[in-house]
Amino acid sequence: MAQESMQDIKRRIKSVGNTKQITKAMELVSSSKLKKARRRLEATQPYFLTVLRSIQDILATTRGINHPMLNKREVKNKCYIVITADKGLCGGYNINIIKKVEEDIEDKERAKIITIGQKGKNHFKRRDYDVTGSFTGISEDPTYMDATQIGNMALKLYREGEVDEVNIAYTQFKSTITHEPTIMKLLPAEGIKEEESDGKRVLTDYEPSPEEVLDYLIPKYIKAVLYGSMIESSASEQGATRMAMEAATDNAEELIDGLTLDYNRARQAAITQEISEIVGGAEAQK
Repeated sequence: MAQESMQDIKRRIKSVGNTKQITKAMELVSSSKLKKARRRLEATQPYFLTVLRSIQDILATTRGINHPMLNKREVKNKCYIVITADKGLCGGYNINIIKKVEEDIEDKERAKIITIGQKGKNHFKRRDYDVTGSFTGISEDPTYMDATQIGNMALKLYREGEVDEVNIAYTQFKSTITHEPTIMKLLPAEGIKEEESDGKRVLTDYEPSPEEVLDYLIPKYIKAVLYGSMIESSASEQGATRMAMEAATDNAEELIDGLTLDYNRARQAAITQEISEIVGGAEAQK
């Protein structure tokens, strides 16, 4: 009985050990990918933030503009560009952003979803949301061309009046262990609020007209913000994956330690029983 129990514990130790090897390898891979993603983020974030701030400042300092991508209209239908991962094993990364989007949607019949990542696509399609477009295989390594294609789709929906508001749902990369699900409104584009400005605004004249300048700038602004959001989400995904695999490895080590202790106890009990049987047999032969 004890021998049987010892064999079972040894099998469990081996099984958990194999799992630990896998999670450790995945942790190392995600750490390498995280370093790459952070380098890309550090390289693109200044441009992304400059474009965002510049277009908001332009809109705030220009008065009396009549432009279809600025004019507010009654919001009947909304579009959400939702950035998730193509795979799991990344803790709460996917579910956190999905939950935030679902909380923001007041009526699923009036929401159109553009998903980036397999997890978001699967989730919203299973729940009968209107998934207008889906892009998979790009969450880990997005390109500006991907952002351009997705941005053009969202702009088309807005220009043709199918949606009255376009939002992007992504995960901000704060640090390796901190990632914040965020929803940002892209259209209609808005200027920076007075209380957020530095008070140094300069009125600017635009040629041939502000409308024509903004007609050129706003699509580029949308694509730049979208690309920056994809890069931030990519870094957040790798950070979440590394944390999840590190936790899984630590749990495996704790489990192995506990099983090893159980094995040693069972082995000691078996040895004690054998000694008792030998001593008992010797006593019986006296």
